[in-house]
Amino acid sequence: MEKLITLTIDGVKVEVPAGTTVLEAARQAGIKIPTLCYLKDINAIGACRMCVVDTGGRALQAACVLPATDGMTVKTNTPAIKEYRKTLLELVLSAHEKKCLSCIRSTNCELQTLCRELGVEDGERFAGKTNKYSVDDVSPSIVRDNNKCILCRRCVAVCTKVQNVGVIGPFNRGFATTIGSAWNMKLAETGCINCGQCIVNCPVGALYEKDETQKVWDLLKDPSKHVVVQPAPAVRAALGEEFGIPMGTSVTGKMATALHRLGFDKVFDTDFGADLTIMEEANELVERISSNGTLPMITSCSPGWIKFCETYYPEFIPNLSSCKSPHEMLGAIAKTYYAKKAGIDPKDIAVVSVMPCTAKKFEADREELSNGGFADVDAVLTTRELAHMIKEAGINFETLPDGDFDDLMGESTGAAVIFGATGGVMEAALRTAYETITGSTLENVDFVAVRGVEGIKEATVRIGDQDVAVAVASGTGNASKLLDMVKSGEKKYVFIEVMACPGGCVNGGGQPIVPSFVKGSCDIRAIRAKALYGEDVGKKLRKSHENEEIKQLYKDFLEKPGSHIAHELLHTHYQKREKYAE
Repeated sequence: MEKLITLTIDGVKVEVPAGTTVLEAARQAGIKIPTLCYLKDINAIGACRMCVVDTGGRALQAACVLPATDGMTVKTNTPAIKEYRKTLLELVLSAHEKKCLSCIRSTNCELQTLCRELGVEDGERFAGKTNKYSVDDVSPSIVRDNNKCILCRRCVAVCTKVQNVGVIGPFNRGFATTIGSAWNMKLAETGCINCGQCIVNCPVGALYEKDETQKVWDLLKDPSKHVVVQPAPAVRAALGEEFGIPMGTSVTGKMATALHRLGFDKVFDTDFGADLTIMEEANELVERISSNGTLPMITSCSPGWIKFCETYYPEFIPNLSSCKSPHEMLGAIAKTYYAKKAGIDPKDIAVVSVMPCTAKKFEADREELSNGGFADVDAVLTTRELAHMIKEAGINFETLPDGDFDDLMGESTGAAVIFGATGGVMEAALRTAYETITGSTLENVDFVAVRGVEGIKEATVRIGDQDVAVAVASGTGNASKLLDMVKSGEKKYVFIEVMACPGGCVNGGGQPIVPSFVKGSCDIRAIRAKALYGEDVGKKLRKSHENEEIKQLYKDFLEKPGSHIAHELLHTHYQKREKYAE
């Protein structure tokens, strides 16, 4: 039985398990202790000192690394503590580029919020020498601006401990300390997988996505361009947060209306691309099983994961599904099937993807994701960038009526929308693979064993007369653990799903940024995923192969899953990558 201890925080008695830190005990009691460097379960290093508390000793102590003890009395908000924190903030600001109005994180910056709460205005009391850094904007996905860095090391912890990539870290000492990459390389010259987890965990504006909003505005203004847009499944589960709508609210209809009002010529749905992906991926899985092909087959929808595999586990490249990701598939179909149907020259069609993911920007630049000399996708916006465009256009998102996607590539099933949650691709593929293999109807389509936010999930699914062992990993650190077990022979699977971001696309690097204290009090991954599973249940059709527009696509154009033309347009290949540029 778990041992419980009792302590008193600001006069409130709190009972917590032994081993709990004072910071977590305070949070359980509803008492907010400010932090900057702390990330629950990831970064507890006591570096920023904002969380100091008074326990009656000679010195204030950092609550994030201070174990709670039975009978302990803690004060979190004395005049001395408040003055201490204000001084710390002034010291941070003295070396900080204070261009808040032009900063991408203005009004959603943890440093700015603390300064406002504690009455710190400018940090000029300790004004003096500051460091000047050049901005690293070479990556197609991530911009790094160390002029705004506060050396909290949250990005370092996530990159190393969660993603097992570790391409950034602290260099030098004292005032010269900076966060950078080996040999002073740009992020694009390292084994960075473009996942953007560093961005969504940065408390300030030191890391952000490569902005493509102006590129999209220019496309919309160009009369020679027919601009098609497609939003990913996870975007609808989080976009509302940017407009004050409660987390976990699906805003699919409002999003479709907003995209039409922005001026896109056609508003299609990446969910259609997800259904198409399942048709090809399930067929590929069945073929590999029946022909003793390379197993386990591993999903290829997550570009951060693909780059991780190419860089750190190239021996598993043959295991990767050859399927393009859903938005790339839809882009390829838009510039062939749709172009022919609409009588538009493919060179005049521009495809814009709205993704929860910064790695999709890198993916869209890959040379192998093109056909007939045209890139499948011309521009990628994150969820945050789309929200910015909606606000810039003066659209009152909260009051929008629900709209719908355009025909031809706007219909989708419940299987498609759950792509945004970890385990969703696996579940969607199993729904179709089951009926393909057995020829019988799958009555219970809910494969709950692969749901949830655990880093690694395993299940054995009975399909016909055989047991199919499957696994799901989210976060490339967990993918490493899983692949190492497969390499050693400890585990054997037929099918593996990997998503680069912990919890899947709902927690992607392009999603709305949630302050660390909110993340510490709820699981945003589960809350957002619940919105997607709710849409799945509400769909009339819940299996990808039941999508009528998909059926028509194969009838009119693709012939059948795995056909020659399907391979030409919807499949690709991958390559081994070096961790560092030569």
